[in-house]
Amino acid sequence: MQVRDVSTHPDTHTHTHTHTHTHTHTHARAHTHTKHISDFFVSSEKPKVAFYTALTDAGTLGPYNTAITLKYSKVFTNIGNAYNPSTGFFTAPVKGVYYLQFTVFGYSSRRIAVHVYKNDQRIMANGDYNNDMVQKFFTNSLVLELTAGDEIYLVLPRSDCIHDTIGNQSTFSGSLLFTL
Repeated sequence: MQVRDVSTHPDTHTHTHTHTHTHTHTHARAHTHTKHISDFFVSSEKPKVAFYTALTDAGTLGPYNTAITLKYSKVFTNIGNAYNPSTGFFTAPVKGVYYLQFTVFGYSSRRIAVHVYKNDQRIMANGDYNNDMVQKFFTNSLVLELTAGDEIYLVLPRSDCIHDTIGNQSTFSGSLLFTL
């Protein structure tokens, strides 16, 4: 801000100049202080991680001669981009406790099943026989402590089936509960 002194009195000019100068420094200090506070809130903000996916519109998958990693290609929510639909892997972006859930739908006379893997190690196996050829569902969930970089994915065991349609019956989801 520029102030022009129209007075011939030297004290007026000095006073006006000093006031303007002080105002500029006060404004600069206030701006710097505000920036530090906003930086604090940005840096202390909790990471946001949540995803919700469905498998496919293709109908029945399986049985296959070998186990396959399920790639849930219909991504409805992927906050934090921790789920990769190309690989089917959820990769923990930060160390923390995560809640994961899946639902499996079956509509054939074969066994429906899914295994949960963490870093290439099976940590849960789920399956059910569908001898009646009726629609059959099961849901399971996990609360896991994960380190940044840990990978969670679901596998369809060989000789088993899973079903999904535009109704999105077979799903995989998860979220970060809190960091450690």
